[in-house]
Amino acid sequence: MDSLARDAHWRSSYGLSYPVFASLLDHLKPHLLRSDLPIPPDFALAVVLSRLSHPPSRRSLLARRHSIPPSLLSKTTNMVTRLLATKLYPDFVKIPSGHRLLQVINSFKDLTSLPNVSGAIHGSPVRLSRLPSLNPSEFGDPPSVLLQAIADHRHIFWDVCVKAPGGSDNASHLRDSLLYHRLTSSDILRDSVVTVRGHHVRPYIVGDSSYPLLSFLLTPFSSNSTGTPAQISFDAALARGRAAVEHAVGLLKGRWRILQNLNVGLNHAPQTIVACCVLHNICQIAGEPEPELFKDPKETVVPPLPTVRPLESEKSFYYFGESLRQAMADDLQERQQRLLSR
Repeated sequence: MDSLARDAHWRSSYGLSYPVFASLLDHLKPHLLRSDLPIPPDFALAVVLSRLSHPPSRRSLLARRHSIPPSLLSKTTNMVTRLLATKLYPDFVKIPSGHRLLQVINSFKDLTSLPNVSGAIHGSPVRLSRLPSLNPSEFGDPPSVLLQAIADHRHIFWDVCVKAPGGSDNASHLRDSLLYHRLTSSDILRDSVVTVRGHHVRPYIVGDSSYPLLSFLLTPFSSNSTGTPAQISFDAALARGRAAVEHAVGLLKGRWRILQNLNVGLNHAPQTIVACCVLHNICQIAGEPEPELFKDPKETVVPPLPTVRPLESEKSFYYFGESLRQAMADDLQERQQRLLSR
């Protein structure tokens, strides 16, 4: 079998090519050898990747397919996903800084015409195959847990958080995340400050109207394309930036198809989702062919979103974000008019 045919077979079976599998095994092997799994590291990794990259099926069927007991399949899945979500996360899910931050900003500017965009945020429900027994109403209908993801222009995640049941709103999930506290304390995204109409603008992320407007998180003026010409133009530019993370989540669920109907215990759901995000980044960085996008039926039709009110502690961030957004809209319209008049 030549390398192209071999890699196509590996992608079909395990979601990635053999060279990427071998590299991933090198990262995980030392940790797997120290574990108490009674199977070799390469077999353990292959079994878990097979489970993650295929539509959910009954655990007993998967166990028979791989000739291992169902209890060992669960133990192996939990071990490998935990290692991916903890040991490999810092290496492959990184907040941009330095030269990489400048690359991200410049690429988003080419995409949106907006200065200093460093990423786009999106909340996406990950459906659960069964309703949790405790507080089921919190998990929504259908039951799910909420993934918060921030991605760059290459559809690579640079922060992910899974802390809330699917019935939660994006704003509350954000406010409960470590990312929020790092942004409000200016611990991250401090480089590359620019000036727009007298406003000093640090790198910021963009999101839809389900998020609060803040100095470090710009949202649309309107969720239904209303407002002044400058505001409508700004909202369209912002939407082009947001599309990057929506595309990334579609790729994530298209490649790691277990996320289309997650069939692991609720206690292991967050680490499984984060593990798939790590694997997604590894594939994107390696240049793996992108799968067909998965479109969640729950997310295809989104009604106009009400404005998220700022908390008392956010008021200063909100007022600066409000004036900054208008300045950016006016600046964008002026630049567009100059181009048209040439």
